[in-house]
Amino acid sequence: MALLEICTYPDPILRTKASPVSVFDEELRRLIADMAETMYKHEGVGLAAPQVGVLRRAVVIDSGGELIELTNPVILSARGQQRTIEGCLSCPGKVGYTLRPERVTVKAYDRYGKEITIKGTDLLAKALCHEIDHLDGVLFLDK
Repeated sequence: MALLEICTYPDPILRTKASPVSVFDEELRRLIADMAETMYKHEGVGLAAPQVGVLRRAVVIDSGGELIELTNPVILSARGQQRTIEGCLSCPGKVGYTLRPERVTVKAYDRYGKEITIKGTDLLAKALCHEIDHLDGVLFLDK
């Protein structure tokens, strides 16, 4: 595993929509492992591939003790609303209030291409939305 460099605002890659993952190979698994190591090293809750300069739809999240790895995630449903303070590893020193769903259901694929569904509430719901936004070139600053 290796630490990756985190792209910071206003790097234009952060505003670029990522392409779907179509090949689930060792290169993807290495990217996901490196993203997780980078996220943990910087004490983040999540990290999306565009944040490390890779325009692929892959994210890692750990909102409380279990690493979640998702490729091609899509929000199927969102309910409720939470207003919380949010930050981002790509926007060092910047924080602000955002409105996010309180509960979300996300369909995605694991690192091997197996379809999975994940339900998140509170911090996990916020992290899922935040990281999926990165895949579409949206930053929490826009919220």
